[in-house]
Amino acid sequence: MPQKIKSPRNKTLDLGLNEGRRYLERCLALTARRPAEQIVNRTINGDSLKVMELLPPAFADLAVVDPPYNLTKDYHGNKFAETDDSEYETYTESWIAKLKPLLKPTASVYVCCDWKSSLIIGTVLKKHFQIRNRITWQREKGRGAMHNWKNGMEDIWFATLSDQYTFNLEAVKIRKRVIAPYRSDGCPRDWEATESGKFRNTCPSNFWDDISIPYWSMPENTAHPTQKPEKLLAKLILASSNPGDIVFDPFLGSGTTSVTAKKLGRRFVGIEQNPNYCVWAEKRLELAESMPQIQGYTDGVFWERNAKIKKA
Repeated sequence: MPQKIKSPRNKTLDLGLNEGRRYLERCLALTARRPAEQIVNRTINGDSLKVMELLPPAFADLAVVDPPYNLTKDYHGNKFAETDDSEYETYTESWIAKLKPLLKPTASVYVCCDWKSSLIIGTVLKKHFQIRNRITWQREKGRGAMHNWKNGMEDIWFATLSDQYTFNLEAVKIRKRVIAPYRSDGCPRDWEATESGKFRNTCPSNFWDDISIPYWSMPENTAHPTQKPEKLLAKLILASSNPGDIVFDPFLGSGTTSVTAKKLGRRFVGIEQNPNYCVWAEKRLELAESMPQIQGYTDGVFWERNAKIKKA
């Protein structure tokens, strides 16, 4: 069967191991404990549960964790099989036990999950961290179900080790169009008039409906089956870390956490067991040098979806 030719507009990254060998060679394969300066800004190829035992204690300012959901899924040859709730709880306990010693006392943790695994992950997290919130974001992708409601939401648990943690509210406010502009003494009250319209920067809630799942014509898109959007990660990273901080992702996938951290002036460490995904992560890190933009985040502001930005 002849190979399908992609449209010139299709930006999906699907680099094979042979052609991406030079990117894989940039990755670390740890066999012994390394100090922080030797792992920072690197992609580590290996099993997360084994690699985390070799990482230095208390090095991470922020952890973004996107573990396999309790679903049967084929990650390009690495398969995760759905288990019963008790086994998934044991699995969750295992990676949390490895992760916790790697965090600074002031660190924050965000854990991604679907509605089903959220019930288990939230319960386990509560044993080890202080739960701050549960973010729900609208995932507009996927087909409907014949005998159930379409699953269009995912959760992100927000937790900290202590009461001392970073939260940069101003960095994650959302610019929204003003529907009913209120004036005080003839002047705009908490909104501004621009050439593009009337806007207000508002405090973000724990429900996010302004996220677009990467699709084929977006430069950030890869062939990873469960890729998270850069805009989603940008909100977490900007809120809960500062420039120069270390952001850690033990289930890196195609590299979104590392790439977004780099674009936002943070340092990063990521672990991924699939060598092909490591190739994509390293390729994306290279592309970030010339393409530092994050879709939906412009001039230091997260724009409400479909809010038009007039260009000069």
